[in-house]
Amino acid sequence: MARLITCCCSLTELTSQSQTSFFSFLGTSCEELETGDQLLENSDAEKDSLKVKLLQLQCHFTWNLQTEHFNWDDLLERIHYTIESDIVNYKVMPYNLLTFINCVRGNCEESFNNLWEAEEILRKCHQFEIEKWSIVTYGNAAWVYYHVGELEEAQSYLDKLERICQQFPDATRYTAMIPEVYGEKGWSLLKFGWKYYEEASKCTEKAVAEDADNVEWNTAHATAMFRIKETFGDPQFPEHCKVVKQLHRALELNPKDSFLKIMLALRLQEFKRKEEFYRLLKEVLQNSPDDPYIIQYTAKVLRKARYVDYALQILKKALKLRPNSALLHHQIGLCYKNRLLELKRMSQKYYAQQERKELIELCKYHFQTAFDQKSSLFCALLDLAEIYEGTQEYSKVDEIYEKLIRIEDCNRLSRQLILWNYGLYQLDIKRSLLTAIHHFKECLKLKVPSKKNEDCHAILQQIAEDRLDEYSRDSVAFGILGLIHQLDGKKSEAIGFFERALECDRHNEEFKSALRELQQAP
Repeated sequence: MARLITCCCSLTELTSQSQTSFFSFLGTSCEELETGDQLLENSDAEKDSLKVKLLQLQCHFTWNLQTEHFNWDDLLERIHYTIESDIVNYKVMPYNLLTFINCVRGNCEESFNNLWEAEEILRKCHQFEIEKWSIVTYGNAAWVYYHVGELEEAQSYLDKLERICQQFPDATRYTAMIPEVYGEKGWSLLKFGWKYYEEASKCTEKAVAEDADNVEWNTAHATAMFRIKETFGDPQFPEHCKVVKQLHRALELNPKDSFLKIMLALRLQEFKRKEEFYRLLKEVLQNSPDDPYIIQYTAKVLRKARYVDYALQILKKALKLRPNSALLHHQIGLCYKNRLLELKRMSQKYYAQQERKELIELCKYHFQTAFDQKSSLFCALLDLAEIYEGTQEYSKVDEIYEKLIRIEDCNRLSRQLILWNYGLYQLDIKRSLLTAIHHFKECLKLKVPSKKNEDCHAILQQIAEDRLDEYSRDSVAFGILGLIHQLDGKKSEAIGFFERALECDRHNEEFKSALRELQQAP
């Protein structure tokens, strides 16, 4: 194992200058150096040829999982919870995913440990169908060995895959699209967030179509359908709703799954089926009274259904068992925030100042504690900023946003939310229009398809139109419209707006840079 890890910096990755120094150190002659160069060229060719084969595999390395700006801590926490809580039937799946994650993050030794665990599970738990479950695991193994420069080991796994795939009539040379591959792909895509829900649903649907009674694939398919907010059908009849049907089917196969019950309760709540809603939540709390994840989701359902007192009751009970749980602290803070909003809606006669102060302090404490316990929980800090904004403690709000803006290890969805909220704060509270415009533009540039993106587009469009109504030669307005058209893929219109912006402000570097980029684009 140690030998494998030290191969991470192989000869093929050395620069020509460092290669020369290396061979000089060994006292190599010029002829031998030429031979060495030839060997390096052959090694590069071998590596390129191997990569062509690797790209034909079906595994985490070929599923186009976007790893840039990803919230790894949150994902790793969820995967380890899946393993520890015995949630999945196929234990090889979380270890396969960990193999990929640790490899792309450069944790080679941990990646090999995960791979060893996955292969051990194959031998112990899948001995009668090991070929089917080896396709993704061996694919990952080939890629990991390739990444550390152990090309012979990578090729050995390709050879194993080639022998396995000969057993399946519709297989290609190195992979077979069977339910186990479709199912594991769908399950893994779900872990990587909203961008992959549609594809995850298609994958799990194919797995279910070929293996109709499989608990894991039915559960994953129900989860994917729930998350993409499948259309209801007739709003009066939940039995016409595809998601409800699939959730019922999954629960029929796995009647003790608390997460399925929570998802079904949420859907039935939308159909005003209160009796079933309460029954399901009661069963969840009876079956999983000490699980902080289950409690968190159950409380979230209750809070949204306006049963805030009940939600607080179960959250406080769970917090006694897990006092350092950031998720529980955040949910408690949200419950107190709900109470605070309800208090504000009351008439002045019944407006309890002391209760308001207590609720504000409770919100501050729980949101701050949540972020302190889990620094990737940016939404808790945004909630805290909102509380300080409501109490007009603007120096505290400024401090929070300055901290959030500086955070680099932040996924695009969180960054979008931060920029959007900060833009609104600058616009509505600080009355700093230009600063607000800057943050809205940065938010829009992220190009994250969401409701916030649409709102940001709309508010910038309105700002530009309002400014042009006041002054027809407003460079800021033309710059905004140029960016909007550029991001919408309307090149000629974008160029026109940036040219007009420069006519009004000919030294503006932002406009010059944007115009150059557009003009040089194919």
